[in-house]
Amino acid sequence: MMASILVVEDDADVAGLISFRLSASGHDVVVAPDGQAGVAAAHERAPDVIILDWMMPVKTGIEVCEELRAHAAFAGTKIMMLTARARDADVERARAAGADDYMTKPFSPRDLLARVERLIA
Repeated sequence: MMASILVVEDDADVAGLISFRLSASGHDVVVAPDGQAGVAAAHERAPDVIILDWMMPVKTGIEVCEELRAHAAFAGTKIMMLTARARDADVERARAAGADDYMTKPFSPRDLLARVERLIA
């Protein structure tokens, strides 16, 4: 199933890798370079899945997640945190903010694709 995916990631190389892998699998991918641009892109495009980095300028991934979850329009949107933060407390914080999945960096593009496919299934 093709999905609309928003990647909110401030590292251009990581964003490019994610975008390339998901686009090559048939998904419609848009990249936002920071949390504020991510929120704007989410409102503009209403994506099926949002992949969020945690540590970004302007707004963190957690702030973006909480802000989007406060809007009923994003109730059905799947949100995955993709971050270098790997402590159990970080995972719990992301889940409390409304994240549906949590993946740590470094990551396997194949595993990322499989988890995205599960989120949209």
